[in-house]
Amino acid sequence: MIVIFLASILLGAVGGLMAGLFGIGGGLIIVPVLALLFAAQGFSSELIMIMSVATSLATIIFTSISSVLAHHRLNAVLWNRILALGPGIMIGAAVGAVIADHLSSGVLRVIFIIYLLGVGIQMALQLKPKPGQQQPSKTLDLGASGIMGLVSSLLGIGGGTLTVPFLVHFQMPMRNAVAVASACGLPIAVVGTIGYALLGKDALQLPDWSFGYIYMPSFLGIVLPSMYTAPIGAKLAHKLPAEKLKRYFSLLLFVMAAKLIWF
Repeated sequence: MIVIFLASILLGAVGGLMAGLFGIGGGLIIVPVLALLFAAQGFSSELIMIMSVATSLATIIFTSISSVLAHHRLNAVLWNRILALGPGIMIGAAVGAVIADHLSSGVLRVIFIIYLLGVGIQMALQLKPKPGQQQPSKTLDLGASGIMGLVSSLLGIGGGTLTVPFLVHFQMPMRNAVAVASACGLPIAVVGTIGYALLGKDALQLPDWSFGYIYMPSFLGIVLPSMYTAPIGAKLAHKLPAEKLKRYFSLLLFVMAAKLIWF
């Protein structure tokens, strides 16, 4: 437990820095590293991925609150869009947790690997969302937000890589899209975390210090430093060539995907 806690502190520091620097959630780094840590500590093979996802999602509650407050102070959060997307996101997040609970660890791992590779390719090629011409209908908002919540909850991420392109496509300025996506990460994380805690409360072979599928030593170890390093990463984003660094970060995502394939 001590080893994982200390490793999680380092992971939280790096994950927070990367999230602030590149504007994406730390889940892309946190989930695969936790999976490797849990495997090394002898956790049940059928629990490794779902515990990694659940623990990552729980940490996003706190990092999302910090991010939303920062964006709100800059008047970048469009609360009417959050209210429009919120119901679908919460329903999707609940459904995502239920689906993850019914998937084998191997299938969940493959889904995460595919997502990692997709985001890695997007960052390596510097692909950016293109503005569209129309405004979304209420039906489209509900359907799209439901998918965002489901996928994010299933993978243990904040959903920014899904939400931002959707918002930009419908002519929202990037500054506001990032702020709204950060705010949308909060209901995803809250609903998903509650789901994973309840679904895992009677699971067999859970290690000590587990709260449902959430492993508390890792949760605490990640949250504490990430709340300090995320703002540092955001400041560095204005000083460093972030676009160039994204290509290097994409290599890290490819390495993480390879590790998950062969761990």
